[in-house]
Amino acid sequence: MSEPTQKLTALVTGASGGIGEELARLFAADGHDLVLVARGEEKLRRLAEELGSKHNVAARVLASDLSRAEAPREIFDALASEGVGVDALVNNAGVGSWGLFAETELKQELELLQINVVALTHLTKLFLPPMIARRRGYVCNVASTAAFQPGPLMAVYYASKAYVLSLSEALANECEGTGVRVSALCPGPTETGFVAAAGMGDSKLFERGAMTAREVAEVGYRGLLAGKTLVIPGARNALLARTVGFMPRKLVTKFVRGIQERREH
Repeated sequence: MSEPTQKLTALVTGASGGIGEELARLFAADGHDLVLVARGEEKLRRLAEELGSKHNVAARVLASDLSRAEAPREIFDALASEGVGVDALVNNAGVGSWGLFAETELKQELELLQINVVALTHLTKLFLPPMIARRRGYVCNVASTAAFQPGPLMAVYYASKAYVLSLSEALANECEGTGVRVSALCPGPTETGFVAAAGMGDSKLFERGAMTAREVAEVGYRGLLAGKTLVIPGARNALLARTVGFMPRKLVTKFVRGIQERREH
């Protein structure tokens, strides 16, 4: 699918840093308007001012906490009241949690599910039907290579990303012929604030290096506009994601446990 010739309005969640910020920068550089969503209003405003001035695009700011069940409807209603239609929805916001499931905090993991699964589903449920009605639109759901296997020590996070991947692939099929493209972006280890926030800075997972947020965003952006359902940045990440399905599940789970363990100092 060729790149859009008309200006889009892209809503990006988790836009205050990491992959979300870089995706917002890519949309703006191509002349598309933005709706920037994240918890931190100050960071969003600085980014909106920078991108609006540099690329002559409209950049709205909606400070919102997606761990609140009401947040997706509030976002949708706020834009509807201004007559703003969303042509590209980027569900990038996500959080992680590290540790043994029996020992991690329930509150933290329920919040993880609310953001990674429920809010993503709710936003897509609200914004997808108008796109189909206009016969034009893009949905990018940021999953992870974690979606392809179980993840001991990050059990709930890995499971949440498996949901995102499954949902995205199903919706891509349902949207065939509608003019709407649905894409699952599945990065591997990436240099963002996610690692520290999840409490996994000492994990062996990052011993072999990580891609930058910019590199991931560029691959994801191109894949979305090209209409690719599954986008896995990095040749090594793509190889691992596609080969785990041929390996015994118990062995895969044991291997993932090994790379999730903390490094010895």
